[in-house]
Amino acid sequence: MQQTRAVELGTGLFVFMGIVALFFLTTRVSSFDEYAGQEGYELQARFDQVGTLKVRAPVSIAGVQIGRVTAIEFDTERLEAVVTMRIASQYDRIPADSDASILTSGILGGQYVGLQPGGAEDYLAAGDEILYTQSAVVLEQLISKYLFNQAGAGE
Repeated sequence: MQQTRAVELGTGLFVFMGIVALFFLTTRVSSFDEYAGQEGYELQARFDQVGTLKVRAPVSIAGVQIGRVTAIEFDTERLEAVVTMRIASQYDRIPADSDASILTSGILGGQYVGLQPGGAEDYLAAGDEILYTQSAVVLEQLISKYLFNQAGAGE
């Protein structure tokens, strides 16, 4: 009887430690703690389609992460998605004519906002809006366009 209880206790402890390890790995991989409460400034951009972009998605320039998406809202007057991004304060020299695109990291990866620097001499400041945007490419729309084009060509 004593040996059975020890095995049950050991198994329970092993499962508990596995859950703790899984939680730790999840927070490290998804970078929940990154940019939390970090100094910076907010920018906004408007998109016709945000795809599966999520809050806390990375914002990057030239492949270097400079911030995170903090909010995604819908403007009922202009019928567009408004994406709010927090940019780390050390990246305060982003040209005002830069453009924002919603990109996908890899084939099955998540979406992120990629900034392409412009050539203006003035810089984006807190509360500014990025005027030049390119919406997300939705795979389902591409497939349906291709299928309808093939069906139309067969007639």
